[in-house]
Amino acid sequence: MSELLPNEIIERLKRRGFAFVPAQGLRSVLPEKSLENWSDFAASWDQLGLDTYMADGGRYRRRRFNSYAVSGKGVQRKPPQPHYQSRDYNALNGGIERWFQPFADEIATHSCLMALLMHSHHIFNQLTPIQLRPTSWHVECHQFRIEARDGQMGKPTPEGLHRDGVDWVLVVLINRVNIAEGVTTVHDAHRQLIGSFTLVNPLDAAYVDDARVYHGVTPVSVIDPKLPAFRDVLVITYRRG
Repeated sequence: MSELLPNEIIERLKRRGFAFVPAQGLRSVLPEKSLENWSDFAASWDQLGLDTYMADGGRYRRRRFNSYAVSGKGVQRKPPQPHYQSRDYNALNGGIERWFQPFADEIATHSCLMALLMHSHHIFNQLTPIQLRPTSWHVECHQFRIEARDGQMGKPTPEGLHRDGVDWVLVVLINRVNIAEGVTTVHDAHRQLIGSFTLVNPLDAAYVDDARVYHGVTPVSVIDPKLPAFRDVLVITYRRG
């Protein structure tokens, strides 16, 4: 897939409740110059703090977190706030306020992030019935690094097959180094498998209708135990109100 139109992504989401878009397709729908400083953006994943809220005792996840108000008029960063999910959606780590380091200032307003926010707003806003579209969406952005070591797999979705309790989700691969597996699976309302794919190349992306489907990612394992092994993603969620 070389080029793609936003309407094609919208139609895929309408049909199946999810869409896998390879990197070249995502690049084709973003402003031409928005990814010029991609290397600086991707390098910021080296500066994530350890996620200390893991109820399984795992020390394989690093992250930062920011929230925004996003509308057709643009993007506004919100003051620092906790990330919260009810235990209905996250039985492992839900039910408490989780405070994470915010994005570094230069990343919080980076051209790559702004382009992805405005692109995803266009997609998700169009998919939302006019009578339900908010004036401004509550958008949460997560920088995740999942690490694998010799004898220790990393879990991109330690809560298992799940929904996030939002309206829409966009997952963008930032980097993938020295790991195997990490297969994304998508399941219908009856938890029957309806699709699977692997985010392999930077900017490979998955769009999810969270009210319609469940999703999960298989654990990742190290290929060469003498070298660092990790999976970096940006997760963006959209919620009304």
